[in-house]
Amino acid sequence: MNQSYEKLQKYMEKGVALVHAMGLFGWDAETLAPEKSLEKTAKTVGILSSEYFASLVNPEVKELLKELKEAEDLNEVEKAVVKKMAEDVRDLEMIPPEEFQAYNELTTRSTAVWAKARENNDFASFCPVLKEIIAYQKKFAGYAAKEGQKKYDALLENYEKGFGMEQLDQFFGKLKEEIVPLLKEVSKKNDTIDKSMIFKEYPVEKQKEFCAFLAEYIGFEKEKGTIAESAHPFTIGFHNDDVRITNHFLLQNLESAIFSVIHEGGHGIYEMGVRDDITQTCVGGGASCGMHESQSRLFENIIGRSKAFWSPLYGKLQQMYLQQLGDVSLDAFYHAINKAQASLIRTEADELTYCLHIMVRYEAEKKIIEEDYPVEELPKLWNQLYEEYLGVVPPTDTEGILQDIHWAQGSFGYFPSYALGNAFASQIYHQMEKDLDMETLLHEGNFAVIDEYLREHIHQYGASRSTNRLLHDLTGEDFNPDYYVNYLKNKYKEIYQL
Repeated sequence: MNQSYEKLQKYMEKGVALVHAMGLFGWDAETLAPEKSLEKTAKTVGILSSEYFASLVNPEVKELLKELKEAEDLNEVEKAVVKKMAEDVRDLEMIPPEEFQAYNELTTRSTAVWAKARENNDFASFCPVLKEIIAYQKKFAGYAAKEGQKKYDALLENYEKGFGMEQLDQFFGKLKEEIVPLLKEVSKKNDTIDKSMIFKEYPVEKQKEFCAFLAEYIGFEKEKGTIAESAHPFTIGFHNDDVRITNHFLLQNLESAIFSVIHEGGHGIYEMGVRDDITQTCVGGGASCGMHESQSRLFENIIGRSKAFWSPLYGKLQQMYLQQLGDVSLDAFYHAINKAQASLIRTEADELTYCLHIMVRYEAEKKIIEEDYPVEELPKLWNQLYEEYLGVVPPTDTEGILQDIHWAQGSFGYFPSYALGNAFASQIYHQMEKDLDMETLLHEGNFAVIDEYLREHIHQYGASRSTNRLLHDLTGEDFNPDYYVNYLKNKYKEIYQL
């Protein structure tokens, strides 16, 4: 091993360990930590973040990175580590250390404030904290922006390189042009699909049992993973042998927990599939947020909402809920879980309307970052955009602007990666259908073959290869949103017989 890289590796490993330590506190805050603990815990996280900052932003690391920039004796993973650390150092060294620590303390406290505000339908109580977070985000974006680059573009780059406002405006413009007219056609025939069985009472303990079974069924290994509960389902991976997902359960909504666990299970399977030589490095996560999201959406929607997926499973679900589903056929259930209609909650939106929920958030974030939109007026803006794009108005802030945890965590620029992830998933699945007999594999419940295919082509590389390289290596072309548009058109025209 290159001696300079060996020295750099020690700094990298310390940085990764500190990120994992902060991640554990984040996991704890969302799942089991007592409410009163968070104010003091925030100080601990602040100190850890300060140590992380110092582990990267120091003269020796910068000198080592400079030496290794042109080194020819590094392997692919080592080159990826050097590149990622150089980017992280560049981003961090522009931020005053005291601001970095204060910001991490703030976002540790803010999620608890958000959760309480959401529970109480009280945006006013969250507003002061959100103002602080936005102020930091604008400041950090100003530090990171390259010459001539807009602040929101700098934030978007944190999650999906190569997809700034120009590219996203084109992408969302295509979806508006192609999908909104399809949604209008579908809406005319919505009364042909009965979804009432989904909203009967389904005892939560049975939901938990079935969801645990589903996670293992699709390949989430219980020896390497765990499932907890949180207000907003999420996934965190510390390494490929410690991956944690959460779920939530609603008494009168069967599909919410089912598709949340399949979604988060997809994220978890990605993390579990990263190679051993990559998993505990700074490139041990997904290639990008969009690529990570592509795996969860592929499992949740393209696979999880298909009739072939439910063919071997539906009988088990019926047996658990004979009173609710005993007289409901597989066809009726399949149509119910794919019914498309405007709704309020992003995480429970159908595939056809999902991108419209993302466009609401994208447009709101552009106004917040680029136009200094007043934070106090955000609920009003949110409701206006929902009425414009989906034709519905949230009756409460809990069902509106307070439904997502992302802004409380400071994740401005993250939301577009969800829509991109859907599009990446469609392109990947199109290739999978060429290479595998997906219909037969799903009818057989043979996820070992499916998971191994994804591991071979995507998961094993972590973030050592870019999203575009992974897409090109697998499909032979760069990102192409036409696969997503065609997938939605074909699926919903068949379901609604258009």
